[in-house]
Amino acid sequence: MPICSPDQGHDSFAKEVTLSTLRLKVLPSTVLQNNCIESLNLDRNKLKHLNGISKLCNLKTLILSKNEITDFPEEIKNLVHLEKLELNQNQIRVIPEGVFSCFPKLKHLRLNNNRLDALPKDLTVCSNTLQYLNLSSNLFPAIPLVVLELKRLEEFYVQNNMVRQLPVALFKDLPLKMFKVYGNPLREPPYEVCAGGIKQIISYFNQLQNCQAEEDRRVKTMFLGTSLAGKSTICKSLKESQVVCISEEERTVGIEISEFRIQDFTFLFWDFAGQLEYYMTHHVFITPQALVILVINFQQYQLSNETFKELVGFWINNLFMRVPNSVVLPVGTHIDSCCEREVEEKKQDIMCKIQAMLEERKTTLAHFIANLESNEESEIYVDQWNRLKEMENCSLTILDLVPVNCMDYNDIKTLEDTILEHVKNEEIFPNIIQVLPPVYKQVEAAIVDIVERSEAVAKHGMMDRGLLYSELYCQYHLTSLDEELLQDILRYLHRIGLIVWYEEIKHLENTVFLRPTILITVFKSLVRYGLVQQLESIDVDILIGECATIRDQANWVWTFKAKAMLCQKAMRALLKHQLYLDGMKDVFEEMVGSRSHKGKLFSLLEHFEICLEVRNTKGLNPRAKVFLPGKPWKPLQNHEEACYLFPTYLNQSAEVFSRLMVKACCFFSTQWVAKTTCLLISSGKPLLIKAHSQKGYSYIELRCRKPADRAGFLLSWDFIMTIISINHKLLEEWPGLHLCIKAPCRTAGCPAEFVWPDMDDKNTVTKEEIKTCGICAHRYKIELLLPKVPGEPDIFQPAAHYNITSYGTTTIGSSTVHVERQNFQDN
Repeated sequence: MPICSPDQGHDSFAKEVTLSTLRLKVLPSTVLQNNCIESLNLDRNKLKHLNGISKLCNLKTLILSKNEITDFPEEIKNLVHLEKLELNQNQIRVIPEGVFSCFPKLKHLRLNNNRLDALPKDLTVCSNTLQYLNLSSNLFPAIPLVVLELKRLEEFYVQNNMVRQLPVALFKDLPLKMFKVYGNPLREPPYEVCAGGIKQIISYFNQLQNCQAEEDRRVKTMFLGTSLAGKSTICKSLKESQVVCISEEERTVGIEISEFRIQDFTFLFWDFAGQLEYYMTHHVFITPQALVILVINFQQYQLSNETFKELVGFWINNLFMRVPNSVVLPVGTHIDSCCEREVEEKKQDIMCKIQAMLEERKTTLAHFIANLESNEESEIYVDQWNRLKEMENCSLTILDLVPVNCMDYNDIKTLEDTILEHVKNEEIFPNIIQVLPPVYKQVEAAIVDIVERSEAVAKHGMMDRGLLYSELYCQYHLTSLDEELLQDILRYLHRIGLIVWYEEIKHLENTVFLRPTILITVFKSLVRYGLVQQLESIDVDILIGECATIRDQANWVWTFKAKAMLCQKAMRALLKHQLYLDGMKDVFEEMVGSRSHKGKLFSLLEHFEICLEVRNTKGLNPRAKVFLPGKPWKPLQNHEEACYLFPTYLNQSAEVFSRLMVKACCFFSTQWVAKTTCLLISSGKPLLIKAHSQKGYSYIELRCRKPADRAGFLLSWDFIMTIISINHKLLEEWPGLHLCIKAPCRTAGCPAEFVWPDMDDKNTVTKEEIKTCGICAHRYKIELLLPKVPGEPDIFQPAAHYNITSYGTTTIGSSTVHVERQNFQDN
């Protein structure tokens, strides 16, 4: 079928018309005169009303996504042949009754990303036709009852709403093949069950049908804050119901885990070490749906921006990026060192500055959104706009700060009462209560018993998943348990912090850490305060066992200090030293592996980007075999010892930059790395990545030399686009981040920049050949500014006139954007 544009609308035979991204505010009259149209695509325009659309009486497909519709367009009532209707990503709040009764043939309906909280009852008219329904990113408090009448529904999406409970009939009465529900405060069933798919959801309801459900009130509680703030003292004092003094020598190394009960609630305390070196491993264990207790040392805190940033702002920013929907309870400690007036002043100062951070983030997001909306080509930024709108709806919940004298049990008791009051508040913790079948508790009790009694589990608490299933089934007589149900239960126990199971890591999907402390022990061997001293204290017998000498040990120390790198032999020696001290000799080979085969630890370290294997950057190997197209080719085995870079030891590099660097260095050879810069090499082409992390000046800069010929553009843009795709992947892991990409104007002194449009997973982001600067009016070929695949070869300007040293910048974060200017040098 032909696709016509507005100026082709007079074609009486056109059945498919696409009018996307034309900034339309009204429907073109030429289109309305063509009653032969069966498919009309109007997405990414500025339509608010659809006057005249009823004339298109033969329409079967109508796409109105990403417009400015706030009131449901009742003009479409006459389109009785509609089979596909898409109204997603508008601002519709209400759908009136009597609309869907006009669509007896409707098969596909998209209403996601609106402001809906209910559906009209007459949707039942479509009960024998509707197969696809998308209600995600709305305000539904429950699954609409009318959905249960859609007897042919096969795909149903309801992510990011306020749904707490799923009805049994949804799965037993409807022929669903695809169902997605993440991003809801689910109680029944828990999200971990839904992650297993429709089959597991049905299994969950079958279990509830055969036995009495149990309510689980479990809270994962994470204690964050700088070193010696009092986190461990509060943890132990709450647990033991008395004041517990913790000396400086007993401070937390890595993470410590403990359990504590208040009335019907069980709290799993995760006490994170506060030294800078440990920050890089915190994200391995930080999860959403948790209470964050941010402990602030009032003795150290001063009424200044510097101490606020160090003791409070750093943590708030990281929570913003990592888990932007967190609930944070600030706790001020060491108040016995301050007078009453001083305590109140510091409390007010902290709360005011946190509130200012919230307001700044809100203002910044509003600024970004307004910039996109006012852009002359705003329709090509709709995806960015939608992400910003989602971020605008997510914010930290900051509870009122509680001042505590850790040496006064009355204050500890007050803190306990405050915590309990907050977790009981359903507005703050809507899914704190989980409805579980009894088998969940039975498996949990059996695992606890296995850890304490079974000879099959050593001190390290690692167990093969198949062996665990066999043990539960045979020894504990859990005959109703199958392997898929066990996976649901393990996901749940992992989320609340009782066990650790990394099902997403291929080499670890069959390993369950029944004692999470083994991971902490392993991590603290490599990412810890005073690692140089650890290297220097490795026993001589361990060195000999690793075929190393004292001279090698000295080289390890020098390399680590100079380059933040450890060779595999040094890592083995460090881990053996720590594991032997902790009585875990038997776990060494499984976790670390042999000299020729890497163990599970390296999969963990690389998966969580704590370190990366540095690629060989030496010259070509003259002994390598000749490559012949069409014939197999094997590289020569590299017998050089592997070396690993730990970005966390590159002093003050930002965490997001560290993660970008880890991912980038896994793709390309690394020429050199410093604390805020990284030089990569691909096909002989260098790319400089540089982080700028100051308030009002926070961005990541990419620099690449201008290619000498047209063929070089493809290679250069592929290189840059890979780095940008890595940034997009980071957005999934850091939902509080916003990515904005800009290329500066190439005219010296011109302050203009070209904002990249939505990527849409394509390298070609524009069809234009020329871009004109709105300030200096110079015109440039697209391939100099955006990843436009070059067209037909033409006369190319030689590189002798100028040398471009900056191609563009990638901006991450909520700070004010500053775009690095390009430098020009006349030859």
